[in-house]
Amino acid sequence: MLNWIAGFIVLWVKITVVLTVLLLSAAYLVWAERKLLGRLQVRLGPNRAGKFGLFQPIADAIKMLCKEDIVPSAADRVIFLLAPAVVALTALLMFAVVPFGPPVVMWGREIPLVVSDINVALLYVFALSTLGVYGVALGGWASNSKFALLGGIRGAAQMISYELALGLSLIPVVMTAGSFSLVEIVNAQADMPFIVFQPISFIIFFIAAMAESKRIPFDLPEAENELGAGFHTEYSGMRFGLFFIGEYVHIQVLGALTAVFFLGGWRGPFFPGPVWLFIKIIFIALVMIWIRGTLPRLRYDQLMALGWKVLIPVALLNILVTGAFVLI
Repeated sequence: MLNWIAGFIVLWVKITVVLTVLLLSAAYLVWAERKLLGRLQVRLGPNRAGKFGLFQPIADAIKMLCKEDIVPSAADRVIFLLAPAVVALTALLMFAVVPFGPPVVMWGREIPLVVSDINVALLYVFALSTLGVYGVALGGWASNSKFALLGGIRGAAQMISYELALGLSLIPVVMTAGSFSLVEIVNAQADMPFIVFQPISFIIFFIAAMAESKRIPFDLPEAENELGAGFHTEYSGMRFGLFFIGEYVHIQVLGALTAVFFLGGWRGPFFPGPVWLFIKIIFIALVMIWIRGTLPRLRYDQLMALGWKVLIPVALLNILVTGAFVLI
């Protein structure tokens, strides 16, 4: 009984710490993006709320909470209200299987630094990623607006298309590690990170990850010059904010998965495991921001052609080559 209670307390401590760090990181990732894009575009970025604009995320959160939450009269009210929560919740739940470091020994017990180490963690991640599509598609459809509907349809088609390339890019990683567990995949990189053995998989995964998170140059579901604001055109207040919380948490999730699958996860010299994982996540997020400030938006036909005619065939060929090497 005591062991069960202790395990329950440890689990809730892990969940609380992970959620707190994730949400704070998401808020200040918005600040970092606005500052970095400001520098890239020869502007200052946020600089009024606090020193260097550091209180800007707090000011934005207060503004979102105080704004009126409007539901269009012709919208499907229940689905309209639930869609933003689906996007944010699925992104947060993905972090349950991300290992933050090697197990630590406390009170004579070995405590793994992962909320839940399951042997099919990779399948769990893809299942939640697929559910995230519903939030975008249903949010656009339930708004009863043609611009929101077009954005929702674009988002669903884009996320399904690039999710296929994302999954195929990871099959060589699973073949090399011999496991679907993210902990075992990190352990398999003790001698060398998989980016050395699988550079093609890394490139495909990174491009597909940017498309999955709807980042420029893949932000067709939100294209302002075509769709107003896309699938979230009719949203206001904190529900509008939930879409962006989901987006920036998703960026961190994809940064963590990139680190776990290709950069050795929490492994690194001098610093503790969680610090190394955090550094790698922030590095991947900053690269995504840099790309946003550098590249123009693709046309929709170019977006779909890249996914179906380039990434998927190359990923399939890479699987065949990896399989041949494994057999040899």
